[in-house]
Amino acid sequence: MENSHDTDIVEAPGADGARADTGAARFTLRGREFSAPRPEPGLYLVATPIGNLSDITLRALETIAGADRLACEDTRVTGKLLSRFSIARRMSAYHEHNAAEAGEKLLADLEAGLSVALVSDAGTPLVSDPGYRLVREALERGIKVIPIPGASAAIAALTASGLPSDAFFFAGFLPQKEQARAARLEEIARIPGTLVLFEAPHRIAASLSAMAKVLGARPAAVCRELTKLHETVYRGSLFDLAATFSAMESVRGEIVVCIGPPEAEALAAPQDADAILAGLLGEMKPAKAAQEAARLTGLPRRDLYQRALALKDRR
Repeated sequence: MENSHDTDIVEAPGADGARADTGAARFTLRGREFSAPRPEPGLYLVATPIGNLSDITLRALETIAGADRLACEDTRVTGKLLSRFSIARRMSAYHEHNAAEAGEKLLADLEAGLSVALVSDAGTPLVSDPGYRLVREALERGIKVIPIPGASAAIAALTASGLPSDAFFFAGFLPQKEQARAARLEEIARIPGTLVLFEAPHRIAASLSAMAKVLGARPAAVCRELTKLHETVYRGSLFDLAATFSAMESVRGEIVVCIGPPEAEALAAPQDADAILAGLLGEMKPAKAAQEAARLTGLPRRDLYQRALALKDRR
């Protein structure tokens, strides 16, 4: 479910995930038909395109077409992929709302020696979706789990962002409520690597403003509609990007935000915070001093504000 929005999940009538044909499974690629061998028993985690369907891999097509069972997040979305490559087979729905019941059925098939292919609406399964529960249970039961790598919105955004990629932290979606969002940003502020997050288009302006407030003027990139027709990457400081998106009347599409790591001085030891705050308090009010100290040290702004008030009282 990489960076996807909530959708109404409707299982195809009569779908049980079994292969629809009785002969060899097949798929079509650029006008040529290929056979798909039946995979060995096991749970296959198959990455699908995040937008451009041409990003599918040959191994993914073989596995989707040839597996005994195909479980997907939304049968309508995966149905478009199957249609594009002329794959005739049934699908069964597996998503956060039916994970317990559908998962047990898939596990029973796996224990019976069948092959099960799991796909999400877009990107790599288990990235922001409930697939990890199925994987964990399968491993506990001694079932083989096989990744079929491919597209990932997080990795695509990271490579296009222009930010350091030697170390990064994927944080998924931020909380929707303002206080919880700020608290989460403060938790991840000191991580010495690029931050990668998903965000919904109707929340991106508010989220960027919160990021700027907590993380300061870090370099960042907002990647929208990656691999699609209207792919756009906005680059700049968090303050600049917050201003840009706040001025937009509406924003559409799938969004990934990448934020550069804290500067070297931002990794200062907590004991240095009082000295930094003392210097800042000579020029600004406690709230502003705490915000600037948070940018410099990577420590939570709320804690620094309390320290700033205490230092001011001592004076």
